[in-house]
Amino acid sequence: MRGWWQDLTDLVLPAECGGCGEPRTALCDACRRALCGGAPRRVRPVPEPPGLPLVYGAAPYEDAVRAVLLAHKERGVLGLARPLGAALAEAVCAGLRAETGAVGDRAPGSRVRGTQHGPQGQVMPLSLVPVPSARAAVRARGHDPARRIAFAAAAELRRAGVPARVLAVLRQRRAVADQSGLDSRQRQANLAGALEVTAGGGRLLGDGRIVVVDDLMTTGASLAEATRALRAVRTEEKKRAETGRDRGTGAVHGPVLGCEKTFGAAVVAAPPESFEINRN
Repeated sequence: MRGWWQDLTDLVLPAECGGCGEPRTALCDACRRALCGGAPRRVRPVPEPPGLPLVYGAAPYEDAVRAVLLAHKERGVLGLARPLGAALAEAVCAGLRAETGAVGDRAPGSRVRGTQHGPQGQVMPLSLVPVPSARAAVRARGHDPARRIAFAAAAELRRAGVPARVLAVLRQRRAVADQSGLDSRQRQANLAGALEVTAGGGRLLGDGRIVVVDDLMTTGASLAEATRALRAVRTEEKKRAETGRDRGTGAVHGPVLGCEKTFGAAVVAAPPESFEINRN
């Protein structure tokens, strides 16, 4: 487990750039441009797992971007969480703009102000739900990378005027095998039914747009499984609302928000080939 003084040292006295190793900077300008300088785009793995929502990625997983993600995840360079969160926030907003048809400035606050899914058109907060890491991985690393980046992204979105929050409501319900070395279908089988929403998490989700977030998409199996678990809980909440009746009046309660258009996904990075989506 990292000591708090190590975390503070990383933030105040970065030893080298997480992307290229340039001394005395946490992230040099060139590596920052590689991470945040491009326009986020939709990413699609091949084959695409069933149930995968639309996914937007900020940068291809190669060279400096790969090095930055690994430095944050495996070496615990926590000062990189903020630029990684900024990249994730851009990917989140790219997905929202695509959904609404908004065009123009791609800054996080541009044309994105919330989700109109509340009662009487009320703007509801955008909920970022990180894919959880295995408990053993969290213990070994000393932190949960996707969760930390999600909080940084939510802060970036709020600074830009987008109401956003992090709901870390997913957990592993059973052990899964190490994903390294598994192909797409093996990963889908490995993760099928592996995640669930924590007790009371369904009530926290409420109305509004939900974006499943992670630092990296490879086959899409983790994002698809996370979305399945969230959809299951929201569907159950909807059924309860539709069948509930007021004891005094007998009136049927209004339904909770439907599922189909309320889920999306965003990642910091994805394989370069997954950005090549101009296909039918």
